[in-house]
Amino acid sequence: MHDTLAFAGGFLEPVFEAQAVFRTLMDCMARPGTIGRLSAAVMPPAPLSAAAGAVALTLCGHDTPVWLTPTLATSPLPGWLAFHAGAPVTGERQNARFAFVEKGAMLPDPSLFAQGTQEYPDRSTTLVVEIDAFEGGRPLMLKGPGIRTEEEVAPLGLPDMFPHFWAENRQNFPRGVDLILVAGNAVLCLPRTTVLRVKEA
Repeated sequence: MHDTLAFAGGFLEPVFEAQAVFRTLMDCMARPGTIGRLSAAVMPPAPLSAAAGAVALTLCGHDTPVWLTPTLATSPLPGWLAFHAGAPVTGERQNARFAFVEKGAMLPDPSLFAQGTQEYPDRSTTLVVEIDAFEGGRPLMLKGPGIRTEEEVAPLGLPDMFPHFWAENRQNFPRGVDLILVAGNAVLCLPRTTVLRVKEA
């Protein structure tokens, strides 16, 4: 069963679908707090969602080691990523270019992943984290490049420690991780340039 799951569920039209997903992700990265929609019809092995699977097939390749949570690492997902994207899985967070966290899993401390260097800040990990929804959570205010004044988001499913994690992530700028949040078929990006604060009640 594991073997057959690895071969099914990829992009039907890889070039067109990957381009569409990439364009959406780049738009969302350029405008933090903006919610984009992913329509690619992929079916990764559970518990990874279709949208997170589309992100994986778009961004990951043979030269981008991927870190997976224990649940994802013991699912058929490593074989699926290898077959459809050629992406190797690594157990070392510092070696990962991308990391995937399924909905309901504990969010690892971003500081444990590759932060890049002063000369090559892009050699950092991008975390792809699935959450419950983009509304109904604790309201957060976003400021920074790509945001005209302030943007308000209320992601549901991030840990209480998240604002603290994010403040720490920005302290060594230009080093640090970037974050892609996925909920259903929706996506929201938080590049390391984004300043985040909890909205006062």
